[in-house]
Amino acid sequence: MAQRSRSRVNGGLEGRSERPATGYGEPEAGVDKVTIMTQFPSILCLFSLGICFTPMHTAHAAEPPADSHLWLEDVTGEKQLAWVRERNAESVKSLAESEAFKTLEKRLLAILDSKDRIPMVSKIGDRFYNFWRDAKNPKGVWRRTTLEEYRKPEPAWETVLDLDALAAAENENWVWHGASVLKPEDHLCLVSLSRGGADADVVREFDLTAKQFMADGFSLPEAKSQVAWRDRDSLFVATDFGPGSLTTSGYPRTVREWTRGTPLASAPLVYEGRPDDMRVVAYRDLTPGFERDFVQRQVTFWTNELFLRRDGRLIRVEKPDDANAGAHREWLLIELRSDWTVGDATYRAGSLLATDFDGFLAGGRMFHVLFEPTDRTSLVAWAGTRHHVLITTLDNVRSRVESLTFVDRAWARQPLAGVPEFGTASATAVDELESDACWLVTSSPLEPSTLALGSASLPASAPEKLKHSPAFFNADGLTVEQHEAVSKDGTRIPYFQIGPANLPLDGSAPTLLYGYGGFEIPLVPGYHAVSGSAWLERGHVYVIANIRGGGEFGPRWHQAALKEQRPRAYHDFSAVAEDLVRRKVTSPRHLGCMGGSNGGLLVGNMYTMRPDLFGAVVCQVPLLDMRRFNKLLAGASWMGEYGDPDKPDEWAFIRTFSPYHNVDPAQTYPPILITTSTRDDRVHPGHARKMTALLLERKQDVLYYENIEGGHGGAADNKQRAFMDALGWTFVSRELR
Repeated sequence: MAQRSRSRVNGGLEGRSERPATGYGEPEAGVDKVTIMTQFPSILCLFSLGICFTPMHTAHAAEPPADSHLWLEDVTGEKQLAWVRERNAESVKSLAESEAFKTLEKRLLAILDSKDRIPMVSKIGDRFYNFWRDAKNPKGVWRRTTLEEYRKPEPAWETVLDLDALAAAENENWVWHGASVLKPEDHLCLVSLSRGGADADVVREFDLTAKQFMADGFSLPEAKSQVAWRDRDSLFVATDFGPGSLTTSGYPRTVREWTRGTPLASAPLVYEGRPDDMRVVAYRDLTPGFERDFVQRQVTFWTNELFLRRDGRLIRVEKPDDANAGAHREWLLIELRSDWTVGDATYRAGSLLATDFDGFLAGGRMFHVLFEPTDRTSLVAWAGTRHHVLITTLDNVRSRVESLTFVDRAWARQPLAGVPEFGTASATAVDELESDACWLVTSSPLEPSTLALGSASLPASAPEKLKHSPAFFNADGLTVEQHEAVSKDGTRIPYFQIGPANLPLDGSAPTLLYGYGGFEIPLVPGYHAVSGSAWLERGHVYVIANIRGGGEFGPRWHQAALKEQRPRAYHDFSAVAEDLVRRKVTSPRHLGCMGGSNGGLLVGNMYTMRPDLFGAVVCQVPLLDMRRFNKLLAGASWMGEYGDPDKPDEWAFIRTFSPYHNVDPAQTYPPILITTSTRDDRVHPGHARKMTALLLERKQDVLYYENIEGGHGGAADNKQRAFMDALGWTFVSRELR
């Protein structure tokens, strides 16, 4: 297992990505891939006028009345889709028929399709692979080149798989979900394809030499599968094996070892979890000389059991249940989420420990501390190269990267050159099996992304800059500032403010406040071409709130807003909004908030709790009905984050942050735009539909748009993304002026 990171793309309302170390998930091409903000269309929650702020809403725990909008949970019913089409038509008429909208949509699409974006690559064998979408290839092409070619301004690419041609030939709306490559052979892979962008996908074996799918190769039907190579002729497969094979969260609870040429149904069982587990996966570390089989039982979102499979039996890795562990060559690395006392030593939550793998299994407990957090530092990711370990951390929400080397029975560390003082950085191995080369991607809110080729062996040497994204918006006169607000309990909440350097402090600036605050995911200040061109370039202000529930300061920052403490995240967000008003950056009439997924729950609560503070809200692919979230799609897996609404004592506090149940019929709320996707099989579109229906019933100012495709990301291609983004930015521009 060559690396671990907190996924900013899939880490929200979903289990952590547990693709095996041999897996290869090709990143989408584009400039906006650093933070979770890029996964959702522009959402805004604008604060209403009013300097006298009302307290957060509380509610008793009584059982809510019968849900009259329950019928909208039938995702593809004819009556339900007719309702969706009617709402969509209203939103298009209100927002999308003006010339200003069409101009913005065209500009955003040009950014998303631009040939000048950085084509991010991953190494397979001696080639470098990239998945690319543009106007000519809206579904995308998987292509490859050599490093020598890649260094050129316009590399010569060889197409490996044309997804547009495949979709046309098979009459399917395929969306690329990546490929898992058999290492170190590097010519067989398992390609994952989704219909319309849903989490569920089909898996097919592909020959990279012949550049075609194998007629008699491994193939899996549509499901939320986890598949990993064991060797050339066998796979570990966790998938839908029929009734009883899925957890209550909708993920596989059994994993089998499937041998080439045999029926999948007859594949022998490797492990079976419990129905109320989150999921079960298995994978093989194919590092030469360190081949190992692992099984992981994900009990809840935040707890798991890890087993080494050796000689047909499972040996449990005796780590804390809430810790994540992975192997890198001779080392076992353990990320702690709570304090761990071993013998006379106590290791702090948020630390990264390394120990000899075989020695640990034999009972040894000699640990090296690779990272120990402070009040303002946290671990983001680690990645192993051939001889080193790269550690990416946040220092007061600013990226730092170090290269660690085991020398003379201790770990020496050196900073990696090329990391900006004020911005974001991501360091990953180019090929952890063969070299110490590493990719370094950097950016800041006003500085476009740069891709460089560095070395973990020579960390002080300036990395070779290979690609630099052009500026997609005019940043002249803009600046980035970091401020702090004081939350209700006295906790200091940092936030980034991007906007005009000479901003008149008269409360008149249209300001967008963005937040997430969940699942230990940090929001970092990267370069976002869409928000820059649609918002910042117009002299407006964009704010990123680093509220509790996120991962900006490690597990403690996240755990401070779990379950009954969830309202702290909402107090934090309100505190940032109030601080912007106090500093006269803006005023509630001109202040907006945005959030998607768990961030959609955040802004949904701002809508119901603080209507006095917001002038408009954009709420994307959200959770909103917290009474039923655990019964819809993957919702059961998030009870570790929010609690169990079926337990009366837990529903008592969950109800206080269930927006669907806290709409006051006597209250007038700010304008809200709610968006979702029919194909979202992670967060059920019923949340967004039912909230919209309730608000319409209460005569509130609400617009709704449901993209028929797109999955949890909200869009299946660049054209859909440009349209969805343009809706959000048009809405807030209109409401906050």
